[in-house]
Amino acid sequence: MNSLTRPTDPPDSSAGKESSSETSHQQTEPESWASGAPRGETPGPVETAPGGGEIDGAIPSDGEPTSFAAEEAWSDPLSVSVVENHQADEREDQPAEKKKVGIIRRCLRGFVRFLRNGFDFASLVGLLAVCAAVPIVQLVTLGYLLSVAGRIASGSTVREALSGLRQAGKIGLAVVALFILSIPTQVLANWEAVSAIVEPGRPVTDWLRRGAIATSLLAMAYLSWAWIRGGRLVHYLWPQPLRFLRSGWRPSTWRDGPDRFWEFTSTLELPRLFWLGLRGALATLVWLAPAMVIILANRNGETGLAGLVGAIALMALGIVMMYLPMLQVNFATENRVRGMYRVRQARDDFRRAPWAWFAAMVIGLLFAPIPLYLLKIEAIPQEVVWLPCLVFVALMLPARIVQGLAIRRARSKPEIPKGKWAALSRWMVRLMMPAVVGIYLIFVYVSQYTSWNGLETWIQQHAILVPFPFLGV
Repeated sequence: MNSLTRPTDPPDSSAGKESSSETSHQQTEPESWASGAPRGETPGPVETAPGGGEIDGAIPSDGEPTSFAAEEAWSDPLSVSVVENHQADEREDQPAEKKKVGIIRRCLRGFVRFLRNGFDFASLVGLLAVCAAVPIVQLVTLGYLLSVAGRIASGSTVREALSGLRQAGKIGLAVVALFILSIPTQVLANWEAVSAIVEPGRPVTDWLRRGAIATSLLAMAYLSWAWIRGGRLVHYLWPQPLRFLRSGWRPSTWRDGPDRFWEFTSTLELPRLFWLGLRGALATLVWLAPAMVIILANRNGETGLAGLVGAIALMALGIVMMYLPMLQVNFATENRVRGMYRVRQARDDFRRAPWAWFAAMVIGLLFAPIPLYLLKIEAIPQEVVWLPCLVFVALMLPARIVQGLAIRRARSKPEIPKGKWAALSRWMVRLMMPAVVGIYLIFVYVSQYTSWNGLETWIQQHAILVPFPFLGV
């Protein structure tokens, strides 16, 4: 074989001088020459038998047998067939086992991911509802809804558009842990109050007060230790007592806590969301000028002239509502106030995807906001006003997502579709859109008589402003 013969050196005048050295080198390195490896290098890896032993005459990585005996061994078809059959059996067994384990792991991971994402989304809705219940801060909620729609319209996925989802999950987990750990303190404090009323001056009252203070201190220490380690679920379930005894008392453990808290809050982008919500609310109020005219016309009761002016303003408001939700998405996409007034851009988006536009308007003006007018009939105490805000945010957030998806679909088409079906689709949607907007305005008109705030409901439209029961901005 070629690997067993030494390669011929090129002609050189010093060949005679090197013949003796080459002979000695061949005697000292017979295995390297026999295996076909270059001079001065070790031979390639040797194949092993299925039982773990070395195969006599295994073939190294360069495909050459290591010796004459190896060539004869691999020329035996029986040996080759035995090894190949064993390797084939191993290949058949391994994929089945991996597939079985992979399915179980994928199911478990999928279930855990579903629970985690569901909890994070619920926490996000809760935080937005709390922000919506606080005056001025509620503009953060409006800014977040506009930001989600704008990011989706720009090409982001729904998961990417829901910024701060993981941070909201951590905050929600902290709230749940705080509520659970505060239960013993609340129970002891309640018992202490009852004992002081029933039998004042008894020693048990002092012991209950001390117990409430002790449990509150322990709860704060437990929560602080979990938060300083990252605030994940495992940190609440397992406090790592040995690590706490080793490093919990050191100031270096808590030194970077304020910096980490600041970094965490900065990822929420609260100033950006507030600024986006403020500009979006002001630009939307400009479009709602017909609604203000309706309020002024009906302030002192409907007269002949006031009724005529109100009817004209109502028609103008209906035309505005055909474009306003999508103009808000365009504003959030461009992050410029002028984007709220690009009517031509909105008309082009409609021509590219009329049915997506229609679906977004139906969900954004009918399915999501109309049931929420039932929560505006009676005023709710300020302490629990965040509870109806949960329903408002939970319905209006998906509506904003659908609007962003409609704009993204429209802008994914480089040109306006042509043809009979495209023209028919546009005209069918044009004929149905007035009905959609008309139904929405009918409910808004009726709500001025049923809502707690009366005529102000023309401005407090949660379909286009802050999802709040009694105050739009």
